[in-house]
Amino acid sequence: MKTKRIGVLMGGLSAEREVSLKSGMAVHQALLKRGYDSTAIDVRHEVAETLRAERIELAFIALHGRYGEDGCVQGLLELMQIPYTGSGVLASALAMHKLYSKQAFSAAGLMITPYVALRRGETLSADQLPFGLPAVVKPVQEGSSVGVTIVKQAADLQAALDDAFRYDDQVLVEGYVKGQEVQVGILDDQAIGAIEIIPKREFYDYEAKYTDGLAEHVFPARLSPELYNKVQQLGLKAHQALGCSGYSRVDFLVTEAGDCYLLEVNTLPGMTALSLLPEIAQKGAGLDFETLVERIVASAALKTGQTAP
Repeated sequence: MKTKRIGVLMGGLSAEREVSLKSGMAVHQALLKRGYDSTAIDVRHEVAETLRAERIELAFIALHGRYGEDGCVQGLLELMQIPYTGSGVLASALAMHKLYSKQAFSAAGLMITPYVALRRGETLSADQLPFGLPAVVKPVQEGSSVGVTIVKQAADLQAALDDAFRYDDQVLVEGYVKGQEVQVGILDDQAIGAIEIIPKREFYDYEAKYTDGLAEHVFPARLSPELYNKVQQLGLKAHQALGCSGYSRVDFLVTEAGDCYLLEVNTLPGMTALSLLPEIAQKGAGLDFETLVERIVASAALKTGQTAP
């Protein structure tokens, strides 16, 4: 791999651009330290021309959100025959789309929160919710908790819907589940540990995820040995249910009764100083950040079954 020119794709056009730039620069610096021929590429509309001009032979995708995490860039790279890190087009698109991923998880026998899906123009009142309040309102295709609101009062539901519709034409309203926020790291298609997040805000929102001191990380997650093993197995099952490859981070809410509600699979989890997958890899598998990046690079491939030129 050290003979190949690696393009670290970062930035992009989504609401998570700033976080992606931090992830990408951290990955880029790690590759340089390990002797790779790496170049940082801020993804814009002309990214195909940039990839050709830079003669990129392998792409490390450090994008988050739309156009990077949803299969768009993966499809472009397939067309250009450039091997890339992470999951393929279909798995990326499924994981990013919270409604379709829920349907896939349910078909695989995984526990999900109850929900109602709305399209722009459709209306919903609190008394129409089969699970009542509180409820969680979120855009169908955003990450990092962008556009997410916990609604406790009926009078606040419409404002939460309006905010979520700022980011997407489709919105989910989910039943609120009280439980431990547990996230499972997957690397090389194996579970490598589970970390617990204790946010100092109402929930693990965008600010808590990317501001030092607003969330406590507990590794290993405070679960019984049996439940800890169970949530790891379920995390791997979720990863496989979507057809993911390489690496991911799987998010759960674990109740006092031991129920593991699957929230989502992140196919391109953050790679910043505060990100969870690097911490899980360090504490659960003994992999420092640079070694983790190397492991991810080693798994890069085209996902069409074809051999890269």
